[in-house]
Amino acid sequence: MKFEDIQDEDVDFGAMLEESFKKQESRNDLVNGIVVKILEDENQAIIDIGRKNEAFLSLDQLRDEDGVILFNVNDEIPVIVTGNRGERAAISYELAKKKAALSEFINDYDDEQEYIIDGIISKKNKGGYVVDCEGLEFFMPKTLSYLSPKNDAMGKKVKAIIIKVDKDKNSVVISRKELIERDKAKTQEIVNRLLESKDPVLGTIKKITSYGMFVDVGGMDGLVHYSQISHKGPVNPSKYFDEGDEVSVIALDYDKKKRHLSLSIKDANPDPWKSIDEILGVGDTVTATVSNIEPYGVFVDLGEDLEAFLHVSEISWDKNVKHPKDYIEVNSEINVEVIEIDKEGRRLRVSLKTLLPKPMDAFTKEYKIGDIVTGSISSTTDFGAFIKIGAVEGLLHNQELSWDKSITAKNSLKIGDDIEIKIINIDKDAERISLSKKALEVSPIEEFSKTNKVNDVVTGTVKDKKDFGVFIELGNRLDALIRTEDLYPLKIDEIEKGQEITAVISFIDARNNRIRVSVRRLEKQEEREAMKQLNLNQDNSMTLGDALKDKFK
Repeated sequence: MKFEDIQDEDVDFGAMLEESFKKQESRNDLVNGIVVKILEDENQAIIDIGRKNEAFLSLDQLRDEDGVILFNVNDEIPVIVTGNRGERAAISYELAKKKAALSEFINDYDDEQEYIIDGIISKKNKGGYVVDCEGLEFFMPKTLSYLSPKNDAMGKKVKAIIIKVDKDKNSVVISRKELIERDKAKTQEIVNRLLESKDPVLGTIKKITSYGMFVDVGGMDGLVHYSQISHKGPVNPSKYFDEGDEVSVIALDYDKKKRHLSLSIKDANPDPWKSIDEILGVGDTVTATVSNIEPYGVFVDLGEDLEAFLHVSEISWDKNVKHPKDYIEVNSEINVEVIEIDKEGRRLRVSLKTLLPKPMDAFTKEYKIGDIVTGSISSTTDFGAFIKIGAVEGLLHNQELSWDKSITAKNSLKIGDDIEIKIINIDKDAERISLSKKALEVSPIEEFSKTNKVNDVVTGTVKDKKDFGVFIELGNRLDALIRTEDLYPLKIDEIEKGQEITAVISFIDARNNRIRVSVRRLEKQEEREAMKQLNLNQDNSMTLGDALKDKFK
């Protein structure tokens, strides 16, 4: 049952109170007793209350906090008769103390003042509940309790207001309903004022949670959801506020059924995105505070309730940034350049590296194409290796690693090792540097060209066949190409790998490590040699005949 579902009834509280205590009058008499005997072994005291039989009282009621017995034999003590145990009366010193304390409270009660009490429901009877407040027992009628009869109220903490004091009956009536109705009226008054005015009001942060903050606005608590704290978007409130801080808020809505007031801090402050063009522009350099670091980038606070994102690629010119925390610390101040303003998406992007000197500029001032340098192997890939030279990286492609094409970066290089290379190209605009290791070595063609020249006859083994010709291996990691048209009289379809072919050198390119040979040219060359030899033989025969002819004339 909810508070709104409880209906008021016309109740005579005086009659109800009288009925509540009527049954107890005969046995709740307050009398003075005399301590006759103290039986510590039995933890009891024998008390004379003026009846035929003496009464027994537990010593636990007569001890102080330290366990010391407060009375001696022949001492007079007040007790209340609570009933009978056989022929003896049952008595209570504790109830007598409570009744005496209640009498004192009632005697001192000022009906011009308002008394609000906090207590615990200790008993239940037909008319209502008995609420214990620091030893004093007050009566709370059911109709004034705002408690559902379906739920067990025993032990429940309640706050109530005193509405009636009966000195004759030594009783006090309290009402929880009165306080709740007052609170509801006060709440509605505050809510109406906040929702109607829409003006920012000052509140105090009472509690901070992961989903927002509870703020006290004039005696009522409202929730500022974490999405309503900043124009930056959802934020962790504990990073920006402490409990006890004062903040300006605006009321958004009130759920009367749930009694839930929604507040906003961001709506109480100007939206910076409405005047972003007056605050920032692309290319501006600003000082920002690092608010959060993630593996993919850094969030920075620009002030004016604006937050920007610094991507990991914009932190340094070094392309191998593993984690932003290696370069930046939370709460540190850094200078950044605004590189993008997305008004529709309400996003800002900034860069740190654009304010730093470009490593490529420094590199091109110190090095040029053709220079031989030493670098450190930073990574290897299927196509080559990246070599760190100072603050920049260059690519050593597999084709430039060795004259031996079977050697690759992955099977021959180790990350972290130093390597000597030659700069073969610098593209400053694209920030690419091409390197070569084989350029520092004598190529197989250069070695070959020292002992071989065009028109020399060579023999090689078929290594591979292509549509455009055949590659033959001449030894020492040297391949030569025979174009299809230069194979004649051989036919490419009839040639097999491993077959030996003799041809004549037709082209040597030592710079690009290329050599071509020709079977056709060999055939023609052999024909010329045969014809030359034949002509030579013919000339020699005629000369001898002529000589003999002249001799025998």
